Amino acid sequence: MALINHKFLLAARPLGMPKRSDWTYTEEPVGEPKDGELLVHVLYISLDPAMRIWINAMRSYMPPVGIGEVMRALGVGIVTASRNPQFAVGDHVSGMFGVQEYALTDGRGVTKVDTRVAPLPRYLSVLGMPGMTAYFGLLDTGQPKPGETVVVSAAAGAVGALVGQIAKIKDCRVVGIAGGAEKCRYIVQELGFDAAIDYKSEDVRLSLHKHCREGIDVYFDNVGGAILDAALAQLRLHARIVICGAISQYNNTGPIYGAQQLPVSVVESRHHEGHAGVGLRRSLPASWSRNGGLDGGRQAQVARGYCGRTCNLSRNFAQAFQR
Repeated sequence: MALINHKFLLAARPLGMPKRSDWTYTEEPVGEPKDGELLVHVLYISLDPAMRIWINAMRSYMPPVGIGEVMRALGVGIVTASRNPQFAVGDHVSGMFGVQEYALTDGRGVTKVDTRVAPLPRYLSVLGMPGMTAYFGLLDTGQPKPGETVVVSAAAGAVGALVGQIAKIKDCRVVGIAGGAEKCRYIVQELGFDAAIDYKSEDVRLSLHKHCREGIDVYFDNVGGAILDAALAQLRLHARIVICGAISQYNNTGPIYGAQQLPVSVVESRHHEGHAGVGLRRSLPASWSRNGGLDGGRQAQVARGYCGRTCNLSRNFAQAFQR
């Protein structure tokens, strides 16, 4: 019996929050790999906030997904057929396979992963793009030092949860900003953050002043907007700001808001640097994801089964964006 591929194609560029009608669901026979190609059965895909940027017609670190193209997504799976000498049938791999069940690829951007080191889904979280973004963004750009105060927004999300844990490993004091009492409880009681700020029920500016009396040494920003402004106002002299994301602004239909305090940062010699995890080819300590190491966080929740025609991608995007 011939294999059937199930996939989602981008049908329109969303205006505001993505809708189900922005994608088209299709089924087609799975092709055979040509010379140099391999066929991957995609077992897990990752729904990441970055996907919202990828479907905008804007300049970014990679071209936008084209109308009619398979929706871009990171995935992990197993090689089921190969005419590429670098990959064998049975290899577990990760790559930008898209929202589909089978992916034909020439192997560029595909990486072998070892399920003896960690379960396959971990290569989409701690050992995947969120882990790389958190690890290198914080350590290379933020450069935290023992005893310093690190603040991270979207602290219960894929990247933020890992940033906070890595900062604790580096002997920093960590304050996380998250939405809702449960997320705040989670980052303090389960992840070991020193304090949490609930932006849904607290005045973030006042709470940052309360928890960071001597100021913020490193701010890792995932949200932009008003929270970014509140953090900028509390930074110390020579603080470092890692600009990783602006999730609060991704669905805006008007002007982007945020960074109103930027002139003050310039005067006080603060270091700002943007950081994107896509394209990193270095590795982080795999032992951190084993034996009670880094917790992959709430982003590692797994929804099983292929969603088919009834898949509510707009709902899934909304959940992915609520950090």
